[in-house]
Amino acid sequence: MTTTLKTLLGAALLAAPLALVAQTDTRTRYAAGDAATWGPRAGDHEVTLGGSGFSNKDMNNSAGGINVSYGWYLNDSLLFAVRQGVSYSNPSGGGSDWNGSTRLALDQHLLPRGAFRPFVGVNFGGVYGDSTNDTWVAGLEGGLKFYVNQNTFIFGLADYAWAFRSARSADNNFNDGGFSWTIGLGYNF
Repeated sequence: MTTTLKTLLGAALLAAPLALVAQTDTRTRYAAGDAATWGPRAGDHEVTLGGSGFSNKDMNNSAGGINVSYGWYLNDSLLFAVRQGVSYSNPSGGGSDWNGSTRLALDQHLLPRGAFRPFVGVNFGGVYGDSTNDTWVAGLEGGLKFYVNQNTFIFGLADYAWAFRSARSADNNFNDGGFSWTIGLGYNF
């Protein structure tokens, strides 16, 4: 992993806990018709359902699946979520493979209000299944939520994740990661 990437990843991991205390919001909810006030407040929950795609870094080995998540807003712009994914592939050699992933994620939304809410974050968890070795994964992610009303949104999420079995291999395997993406719907309550 290059020094620059290590520095960026380290800064992101150190900054995330600071965001927990950086904002508090004691305001009441605004009228549902005012799009400038749409989005969750501290303490709100979020569920999502999406379709996903997976690809290696050369984009020549892919699969598809579904993802669900449940999250909790620590403040108006910081989301802690648990994500579960299930994927299916039909390899060129025949047969079929089922795989899964379970990850924890921390996402910082860059705009605390409004219809457009871009976000960046980190995730950590495990992957398992027929065509993968059961292992740990870590990733960097980003995306955009577009609120169609005060609590319902369409989202796109992309991440770059790499697998490892120990802390030493986490550093060594960064360049061997792969991309995944999800598009779906979500709801805050």
